[in-house]
Amino acid sequence: MGVAQNTTSTIPVNVGLVLDLDYLDANVSLSCINMALSDFYAAHGDYKTRLVLTTRDFKKDVVGAAAAALDLIKNVEVQAILGPTTSMQANFVIDLGEKAQVPIISFCATSPSLTSIRSSYFFRAIHNDSTQVNAISALVQAFGWREAVPIYIDNEYGEGIIPYLTDALQAVDARVPYRSVISSSATDDQIVKELYKLMTMQTRVFIVHMYRSLGTRLFTKAEEIGMMSEGYVWIMTDGLTADFLTSPNPSVIDTIQGVLGIKPYVPRTKELESFRVRWKRNFLQDNPNSIDADLNIYGLWAYDATTALAMAVEKAGTTNFGFQKANVSSNSSTDLATLGISLNGPHLLEAISNTSFKGLTGDYLFVDGQLPSPVFQIVNVNGNGGREIGFWTSTEGLVRKLNPRINKLRNSTSASGISTVIFPGDITSVPKGWETPTNGKKLKIGVPVKDGFSEFVAVTEDPSSNTTKVTGYCIDVFDAVVKALPYALPYEYIPFAKPDGKPAGTYNDLVYQVHSKNYDAVVGDITIVFNRSLYIDYTLPFTESGVSMIVPIADNNSKNAWVFMKPLTWDLWVSSFCFFVFIGFVVWFLEHRVNEDFRGSASDQAGTSFWFSFSTMVFAQRERVVSNLSRAVIIIWCFVVLILTQSYTASLTSLLTVQQLQPTVTDVHELIKNGKYVGYQKGSFVLEILLGLGFDNSKLLVYGSLEEWHDLFSKGSGNGGIAAAFDEVAYLKLFLSRYCSKYTMIDPAFKTGGFGFVFPKGSPLVPDISRAILNVTEGEKMKQIEDAWFGKKSSCPDSSTSVSSNSISLDSFWGLFLIAGLAAFSALIIFVVMFVYRERRALRPSDSTASIWSRIKNFFTIFNQRDMTARTFRQSELNDRNGISQATMGVPTPSAYSVHAEFPADPSSAGYDSSPSRQAPQEGVIDIDQLTDQNQERPTALEIDHENT
Repeated sequence: MGVAQNTTSTIPVNVGLVLDLDYLDANVSLSCINMALSDFYAAHGDYKTRLVLTTRDFKKDVVGAAAAALDLIKNVEVQAILGPTTSMQANFVIDLGEKAQVPIISFCATSPSLTSIRSSYFFRAIHNDSTQVNAISALVQAFGWREAVPIYIDNEYGEGIIPYLTDALQAVDARVPYRSVISSSATDDQIVKELYKLMTMQTRVFIVHMYRSLGTRLFTKAEEIGMMSEGYVWIMTDGLTADFLTSPNPSVIDTIQGVLGIKPYVPRTKELESFRVRWKRNFLQDNPNSIDADLNIYGLWAYDATTALAMAVEKAGTTNFGFQKANVSSNSSTDLATLGISLNGPHLLEAISNTSFKGLTGDYLFVDGQLPSPVFQIVNVNGNGGREIGFWTSTEGLVRKLNPRINKLRNSTSASGISTVIFPGDITSVPKGWETPTNGKKLKIGVPVKDGFSEFVAVTEDPSSNTTKVTGYCIDVFDAVVKALPYALPYEYIPFAKPDGKPAGTYNDLVYQVHSKNYDAVVGDITIVFNRSLYIDYTLPFTESGVSMIVPIADNNSKNAWVFMKPLTWDLWVSSFCFFVFIGFVVWFLEHRVNEDFRGSASDQAGTSFWFSFSTMVFAQRERVVSNLSRAVIIIWCFVVLILTQSYTASLTSLLTVQQLQPTVTDVHELIKNGKYVGYQKGSFVLEILLGLGFDNSKLLVYGSLEEWHDLFSKGSGNGGIAAAFDEVAYLKLFLSRYCSKYTMIDPAFKTGGFGFVFPKGSPLVPDISRAILNVTEGEKMKQIEDAWFGKKSSCPDSSTSVSSNSISLDSFWGLFLIAGLAAFSALIIFVVMFVYRERRALRPSDSTASIWSRIKNFFTIFNQRDMTARTFRQSELNDRNGISQATMGVPTPSAYSVHAEFPADPSSAGYDSSPSRQAPQEGVIDIDQLTDQNQERPTALEIDHENT
């Protein structure tokens, strides 16, 4: 029993201590606990309470730990218990503490499973093992490892962390293909057997979580069989890291060279260094035979836990340290039935929960009965100890140095955030995390066997050498991809065939062989589809994706009497006709009052309007237009007609001279409706697509080669052949490369993933192979492979050109029609506004009660009249007057023949009046200047002979 400063003026408080003193770590913790009490009460001499420790040694026995705790609670009536050492022991002790309302403070039990079963009276004065899994997964992600195998001890301590570790690895896309469980009582032979089993697997990243005694044997045997060499990666959890780096046995460090480890970070302070010196001196005084012992993290946690308990006891008060006895019958004789309840338990529970201080391990407080997640230090074992290479925090991720002044929240997962790691084998290059199994076998690559389409995969037997040769486009691509990998990958092709050489099953059967582990991968024309991806993994596709339809093409160039209608679609024909009529109406409306050519009877006006509008196609208008608005409309309309006629001419020329190759079928639903036969490749998943579209199974025919495919098309639907075929784009392009002049590929295209290579679920090869596929497909090598198997692209017409329509639609001209329509409509609006404004007096009815219909009739009556103020009508009137004057004077009219006139030297002598108010020359005198000016529209009507002047 240890008593801390127990005097007559202080109140002793009983506290239990449950430890296994056979372990050195337990003795280190006990020494730290005694120093904690001594240091605490030396600094707080005014405190009234003093903890009195009662220690129980349970000798490695789980039941013994529970018995020791029961004895302390029932007989000693302790107010709290420090310990026990392991998670399994804590399970029993926690239940006792809950029943007696006695706080249990453990500084060694780290299993996450205790969190789910713990009571409110359980305090974990050590970090939960689950807090370190994110640091481990960050390391795995930073170095790009895709798989990791946990190796753990077969007990509650080992199993507790596995669910959390698996989830953390999966969160960074790392897979756990296997879990290696080793019993705590396993012999060396059993350990070696398990290690050899791991060597036969591809994964080379191992995460070790176990006690130091078992871990020492594991690493020793791993070094003996060569698993601590180049290519291997070992990561230790915090418990094993702390134990190994404080181990007094230097041979242990020699066996773990290159291993990565994580441990909670404890800041190096003056207080910690001073305590380390004092502890070493005190411990050697009490244990003179343990000269190699070193202070570890468990001792520091024990020191801080004891300090927290001493503070809480003082804070809880100095009364009610007794126990309330249980009311039991005399027949009950079990210790549990007679277990009392601590009267001070609830107060002490609250005090511990609210205690916080600066301890040797840093800021110390309990959050929901546990210490907060710490900062983890990452070490790399080299030489005589662990070399610090970085840190991991929940906010910053992996960092090389801690900077408490900066909280970037960047959560770095890059290996550049830490220092260079020296891995096993004394190498600094990062291992890829997996290797070909060391059993000497090559990767078994399954390939499909079929009769047709040998361009993709072909399996041939050589009778002379009794060997099998695998060739084809897919094989060459895979060979090129493997060569592009940054490492060697031995493999061999194994045909998926029966002993007689026939296919052993469908493509689905072949793919499932990978899931059944009969093959390590499958290479061939394997399409990436959803249902297969449920149990295997695909690489990225190396061919174009999609399923499409192919049909025969024929020359649909019909040289019939109505071929001239084909250049334009019906909507463009109708739109053009309507615009011709509309433009004719607009011109008539604008010219009717000012142009004699657009007057006359209703039939004459209609004929003139239509004639004028349609004649713009050949620019042969006889009628003049005198209105500027009409001229603006005609200019724009002529531009539209010019483009329309030129486009029509070009399209018609193409129809009459160029061979028009059109597909015989363009719609899938047309095939279903007409009951046409369609084809698909034997064993292809395309059958499911066709049935899903609604095709009758009796209308589906199978082909197995390019020749069979072409033969079915040649027969035609209804004659034992097909009208269309559905297949993947890669096969369609191969077919078109041979028969491109007879068939075409058209939409719709059903999306698929293309061809990909098949690997087991979660295989680490998938990302490397996928990256190599990108490398090959983006280079010249892929083009060389395609040319070698499918031939260079021929001069066949592009299927998209053949399928497209040669008729010109309204979509190509609606913009021009819109401009012409807006121009014509604007001219109408302007004309109406000007007309109404000019004739506003005449349009105003004398009778204010006139009806709307009478007003409209009045409007059209005025509109139908000639505009005598227009220049054309004024000029005609002047011509008429000139004709009368010339006849009176005996001068022939200008329209009959040339006019010969004498002009006097003095204009006034001929009666000429130069006043601007005169509208015509004096009677009997011909004013040549005025006549010429007013008749400039017809300059040839008058021919003047100046020779007789």
